[in-house]
Amino acid sequence: EHIDLNFHSRDYQSHILLNGEEVSEEIRQMPVSENVSKIAAIKEVRQAMVKQQQKMAKSKNMVMDGRDIGTTVFPHAQVKLFMTADPKIRAERRYRELLSKGEQVELEEIFENLAHRDYLDTTREESPLVRADDAIILDNTNLSEEEQLNFALDKIKPFLNTQ
Repeated sequence: EHIDLNFHSRDYQSHILLNGEEVSEEIRQMPVSENVSKIAAIKEVRQAMVKQQQKMAKSKNMVMDGRDIGTTVFPHAQVKLFMTADPKIRAERRYRELLSKGEQVELEEIFENLAHRDYLDTTREESPLVRADDAIILDNTNLSEEEQLNFALDKIKPFLNTQ
């Protein structure tokens, strides 16, 4: 009840504020990854977070990622991309990301964490991870970040206001 989440962009980076405090780095660390699916399965937590996410997007257009964004949070979004990749590639990417931030992790630990989270998120009762029927699949296994961006831009161009 007393949580206020806010999202903004600064220096081409996304930032998340929790009750006014910057938490963008903290929410991407392994202790959060190891516990997020258990917490996210709690119905009251999911409901509160959906309200927060919807509130964040009321005043602006935004790109948001999450495991139930296209089905629960924004079921009427104009464009929905369902991103997927080979599990080993996902683990390697996450491993490199965490190493670059100075975290001491093992690749196998990351792989197991992602597999476990995927299982928990796809089998939970409240807002499970599923692809929305109208989502466009983006398998980024073999795509660079630039190729992924170009794919997404091609999909949203028809919705951009060109005035």
